[in-house]
Amino acid sequence: MTMVILKRDRDLEKIKKLGQWVYICGRRKTGKTFMVRRFLDYDAYYFVNRDRTLFTEEGRKISYEAFFEIFRESVGKKKIVIDEMHRLPDEFFDFLHSTGRVGEVIAISSTLWLSEKLLGTGSPLLGLFSMYILGLVDQCDVLSSLPGENPVEDLKAAVYLREPILAMDYRAPIEDYLSNYLYGNRLAVNEIIGEIFSEEQRRTSQVYLGILKSISAGKRKSGEISSFLFSRKLIPKDNPGAIQKHLEVLQKMGLIEKIESSRRGFYYMHRSPLFNIHFYLDEKYGYVETDVPKKYIEEVVREMMPEEIERFVWGLLSRKLGLKKVKIEEPEIDIALKRFSRIAIVGEVKWRENITDGQIRKIEEKLSEFNAKMVIVVPDKRGLMTPKDAVLLDARDLVGICKDKSEVLEEIAV
Repeated sequence: MTMVILKRDRDLEKIKKLGQWVYICGRRKTGKTFMVRRFLDYDAYYFVNRDRTLFTEEGRKISYEAFFEIFRESVGKKKIVIDEMHRLPDEFFDFLHSTGRVGEVIAISSTLWLSEKLLGTGSPLLGLFSMYILGLVDQCDVLSSLPGENPVEDLKAAVYLREPILAMDYRAPIEDYLSNYLYGNRLAVNEIIGEIFSEEQRRTSQVYLGILKSISAGKRKSGEISSFLFSRKLIPKDNPGAIQKHLEVLQKMGLIEKIESSRRGFYYMHRSPLFNIHFYLDEKYGYVETDVPKKYIEEVVREMMPEEIERFVWGLLSRKLGLKKVKIEEPEIDIALKRFSRIAIVGEVKWRENITDGQIRKIEEKLSEFNAKMVIVVPDKRGLMTPKDAVLLDARDLVGICKDKSEVLEEIAV
């Protein structure tokens, strides 16, 4: 059992361009502190406890008053990291306002809503910090962090290791590791999610949790989500318009993403595959409060993996090609990418063993209905026919795309 060190090159590149005072925030267990302490340069690190005492990097506990004197003497001379800075008193923020943007300061916070308030209108910190919201790890950064000896296994693992908490003790195969993790840590995962709402003091947390469950249960449009909530008596009437603000909040928290539909409206999906499985298991088996047999969890992990791989590949291609994701409903296809108003790429992911040439031909025929570049993604394309008009990609090709290998990118360029 070894810890995978997630590199987060894309996040680091963006953070380094933000300026001298940066405020990094996001929900718990997204690897904020680890990333800063391992990959960014600094001279001094302080962690703020809930009682406003602080720990130094050496583990020494100091009072707020002692920290304030040290900070006042060193700001402008040293690059300082303050972890959970939102816990400090208002007088500290007034002091930062009075000094202005001097030297280099990195602030870290695990609460998005309080961070926005802290840096927003009327705050002494307004305009001092550049905010960066840290979410899941970039698809290519995860793939480049894995050994590279088995591209198929690496791709499957990368889908879930975008959640840094899963990278700590990962070992292949991912199906077994994830099943064991969910079986032994369902309360911990539930606590992470629950803490998001308790920290943000969301009085309607049951509605938010209901939305997350509904999306895992396959309710992907606002009308379907509203009906689900109404059936559970979580909202007084079935009204899609009334839950828009809740959907927007969940988007802002980084828990769900909103994808344009080729018809009217939008699709909503979990950003985190871990949370998607967690809520699916809870909706189907009530597994948070019930001792669900481990074999049930294993079945769900295997059942949901192909769809999660589809979403991973969809996002990877969107990011690398600079195209917008769009959901095509009829005929329903796995991947659709848009350049401005035109569908530029369509694709299907066939993630299974023993794929036949006949299946490849059938997929190509389905995709040919669209006037767009066609891609078909399989685990391993060796031994398979070369499609007439579509580009056949496998796990090795996707790793190559992440490494900007021109021959792979040229094949799918639009």
